[in-house]
Amino acid sequence: MNYWCERAWLPEGVVAGVLVHVGDDGRITEVSISDSPPPGAQRLNGIVLPGFANAHSHAFHRALRGRTHADGGTFWTWRQAMYQLAERLTPDSYLKLATAVFAEMAVTGISCVGEFHYLHHGPGGTPYADPNEMGHVLREAAAAAGIRITLLDTCYVAGGIGTELEGTQLRFSDGDATRWAARVSGLKSDNVMRVGAAIHSVRGVPREQLADVAAVDGPLHVHLSEQPAENEACLAAYGMTPTALLAEAGVLSPRTTAVHATHLTEHDRALLGGSTTTACFCPTTEADLADGIGPARELFDAGSPISLGSDQHVVIDPLVEVRALEHGERLRTGQRGRFSPEELLAAATAAGHACLGWPDAGRIAVGAPADLVAVGLDSLRTAGSRPEQVLLSANSSDVDSVIVEGRVVATRGRHATLGEVGPLLADVMGELWR
Repeated sequence: MNYWCERAWLPEGVVAGVLVHVGDDGRITEVSISDSPPPGAQRLNGIVLPGFANAHSHAFHRALRGRTHADGGTFWTWRQAMYQLAERLTPDSYLKLATAVFAEMAVTGISCVGEFHYLHHGPGGTPYADPNEMGHVLREAAAAAGIRITLLDTCYVAGGIGTELEGTQLRFSDGDATRWAARVSGLKSDNVMRVGAAIHSVRGVPREQLADVAAVDGPLHVHLSEQPAENEACLAAYGMTPTALLAEAGVLSPRTTAVHATHLTEHDRALLGGSTTTACFCPTTEADLADGIGPARELFDAGSPISLGSDQHVVIDPLVEVRALEHGERLRTGQRGRFSPEELLAAATAAGHACLGWPDAGRIAVGAPADLVAVGLDSLRTAGSRPEQVLLSANSSDVDSVIVEGRVVATRGRHATLGEVGPLLADVMGELWR
């Protein structure tokens, strides 16, 4: 199948009349210019962007949307609601939930998700007959939704610095990093799933086990300094910030992604940038949980690529996350244009794919997966927008067509194989909260 784009955002910028040739393997074989669509080519109106990468997801958190706002509270009280949800999930219910959540991502233009996966075991921490059952469920859900997944299997073996696990947290733990790594060795990458690793946080993995997790191959992600309380506990226990502790353990590197990176010192920023560690911001979640606004521009200027995630899925809309990143910078500094449209697009596409282990994705170029997202330029939101500034006016309602590896996955908000996603989500939520 060939796709003719009214306009396409190529590596060199926005170009009119672009014909994208797709091979049998779903990769782009040629990009050429054509004034009109040739016979047999599918027309994509508006502006066509590369597929988005959601670099940080906890799929099961989606079930909390619109259910945690009645009593105010803090990140830590929100966490108790999350534990209550985690206690309810089984492999069967998680498959239904994750399939619906990944389908929601697909219709918004997301072609790859990084699933920060720590719900490993059954109640009380009892392993399933297949100890990677929940990981296989997530792969199956991504395949059903038609997107790629990087399973960031998470080591989570402590309830806090010097604190034992308790309650629902027992479902997250393999006991220690050695047993965690042994279980992860049973997971295999394929054309749908890449296997990566994650350190839940310096609260969830003791100092002496950090290097053991970092030794596992593949992308490596870590929650970092999301809350001031984490920094305070780390300073009290180790005499250094979480970033410095990770640097000491050899965790920071070009294959590492620090998620949130909100409360950082100047030295922290230098350590992250100097090691080319990616920083993944999740602006809508960070706002919802009152986490704060991290120093995105300073990290970028120090050498850290910036990627984006939807984390707990307050919304699933990569265009909203893009805008929230820039708006957070404006609110924090009083300056406009902290990131250019080109830099924002890279954060939502190429940088996200790279930090998830798919470095050839996230661009419309020969050899890349044919991931294409057509965004309309004639809606209530986008009419009159310059094509190269549509990231600052559009939202997922303006996504007209989504193609992943050459296959049409969604059209005008409807999933190609799963149908309307709203009723699918409503059915799953009804079962979970009944």
